[in-house]
Amino acid sequence: MQHDIVWCDRPTNFAHLSELVEAAVARGAEFVLLSETFSTGFAVESPEFAEEEGGSSSRFLVEQARRHGVWIAGSCPEIPSDSSPDDRRPANTLIVASPDGIVHRYRKIHPFTFGGEDRHVRPGTDLVTIAVGDLRVSLFVCYDLRFSDEFWRLARDTDVFLVPANWPEPRREHWMTLLRARAIENQAYVVGCNRVGSGGGLHYSGDSCIIDPFGDVLASQRYGEGILLADISADRVREVRDRFRFLPDRRS
Repeated sequence: MQHDIVWCDRPTNFAHLSELVEAAVARGAEFVLLSETFSTGFAVESPEFAEEEGGSSSRFLVEQARRHGVWIAGSCPEIPSDSSPDDRRPANTLIVASPDGIVHRYRKIHPFTFGGEDRHVRPGTDLVTIAVGDLRVSLFVCYDLRFSDEFWRLARDTDVFLVPANWPEPRREHWMTLLRARAIENQAYVVGCNRVGSGGGLHYSGDSCIIDPFGDVLASQRYGEGILLADISADRVREVRDRFRFLPDRRS
């Protein structure tokens, strides 16, 4: 779901997103991906940015997943429950909530140093792949997209890569090129969900897209809010990998 975000206004964002989720489900969505920092925007310097692990953003995702019987995911700034008193920085956490209320978490490994995220957000350490039905789904966030080595490490056991983002318009060509590259080189689906609108002095053009394992764009949208839909199949991943046996030739 390509959507705008009101800066650090969680209740307003929740109300708006709940309507979009309902519309997506009405159109047949079974897995809904929101943007990076879907409830606050990329407001890393704001004192209102961070929330406790299991806070309102996480609860919103769980409630929506249960209400509609779908998977739903988006990133938010959570202070890990095991944080020391000396470091209360949040992690930029991609939360995936299942229809039965189970929650999976991936903490963004690469804070965006160019934008100062590293000063306010702690880096994650662990790569995460989860099972969604018969699909193996690996989780990344925004700036992680520039680091192909981690995608490579997971490729053989991944059918779908998720990449929610707040990727500014001036570098939109990088965003679109890297998404397709990650799909082509790893022969997996890539789902990139970027915000639209403005926040923190930056403008966002969206350019969300769903790319198949051969690099074909199944759905995309520039500018404006919208719901992008595509069918994703583990059989398609196997078909591409069986026909074009590139992954076995990889030396790392």
